[in-house]
Amino acid sequence: MKLTKILLVLFAFSLFLGFSTSFAQDEEPWENIEEEEYLQMKADKEQTIANLQADINALDEEINNLNATLKDKNEKVKKAEDELATFGDQAAYKKEFEKVEKILNEKDKSGVKVEDAEKMLMDLEKSKLKCMGDYPARLAKMKKELDAWKNPPAPKTNDYTVLKGDCLWKISGKVYNEPKAWFAIWEKNRDGVKSAPPRVPKTIKNPNLIYPDQVLVIPPLNAADKQAAIEKMKQYKNKWYPKKRVIKKEATEEKKEDKKN
Repeated sequence: MKLTKILLVLFAFSLFLGFSTSFAQDEEPWENIEEEEYLQMKADKEQTIANLQADINALDEEINNLNATLKDKNEKVKKAEDELATFGDQAAYKKEFEKVEKILNEKDKSGVKVEDAEKMLMDLEKSKLKCMGDYPARLAKMKKELDAWKNPPAPKTNDYTVLKGDCLWKISGKVYNEPKAWFAIWEKNRDGVKSAPPRVPKTIKNPNLIYPDQVLVIPPLNAADKQAAIEKMKQYKNKWYPKKRVIKKEATEEKKEDKKN
């Protein structure tokens, strides 16, 4: 910037010097020029110098603004670099992301429990890297897959005809893939099955007693309903079979004592 100023000043000085030299070339310059003309020429030169100085000032201001902009951009770049450093290892995140994505897409073959898959997905969402690229859209799809896994659609079959050798435990395993949820079937049919042949009970007072050709109503259950049915089953067993449990427990303890002795 200093060099620019020097060059402009030298240029202005050369103009002035050229003006003075032109007079020096004549033996008597003042005899050939009118005062009014001289003053006009002097004013023109002064105006030229003033204009050049204004240009210099404008360039100085523009340079200052550009320097301020450059400083601001450099600070933003540094801040972005610092934030990126806190994101973590991108390669490791991508590898884990694709692993969880595959588990959710192939949940039946993955061998992973739904609660474990949910924890993996939650860990992915904790990272700032989740905002990069196409991760947001893929995460949204993965959430839908997880919700479908946690809450599978209700069974299409609304009734079931009892076969010889069936029990509520077996039937629950067939329709729900969860034998322990049998209490829900019994609860729905306890006071009346959908239909039954002549001389076959129309109710199921005892869950251990069901008969061939009884048509049972199968209530649709989601994951929460299944768990609730299992809890009710446990409470029922504890209520009606407490003595058997105590006797079995005592027998087990006696065997342990005999082994010690």
